[in-house]
Amino acid sequence: MKTGIPVEKVMTKNPVTVPPGTSLQKCAKVMSDKHVGSLLVKDGPGVVGIVTEQDIVRKAVIKDLSASKTNVDDIMAMNLIVVKTSQDLADAIQLMRANNIRHLPVMDEREQFVGFITSKDILRVQPELFKLLA
Repeated sequence: MKTGIPVEKVMTKNPVTVPPGTSLQKCAKVMSDKHVGSLLVKDGPGVVGIVTEQDIVRKAVIKDLSASKTNVDDIMAMNLIVVKTSQDLADAIQLMRANNIRHLPVMDEREQFVGFITSKDILRVQPELFKLLA
């Protein structure tokens, strides 16, 4: 089922990013200050990883790692699943469901990072898609 809405119409064009080497303490502060639940780890023009609140809890807090001494590089997800700007929202939902994720970096047709889309972004514009995301 296609929605007729391309990802680029819903994505965040300037997502919150941090560079590699950022401490988890700094990441948590950025998330809190910017009111976001995830950060893209950007190295130059490319995205090299993503870290979420769940990552910090499940990979650092539970293991009693020091937030000030542990870098985002140590816990971030690196094998990123991405979506293209021209793809339909239904494609993004399918990728999220198939991979049990809620965040997707967005690439243009030249494979350049241009944005970010989350399940919340999708639900904001198409609340009736909740069943597909669940």
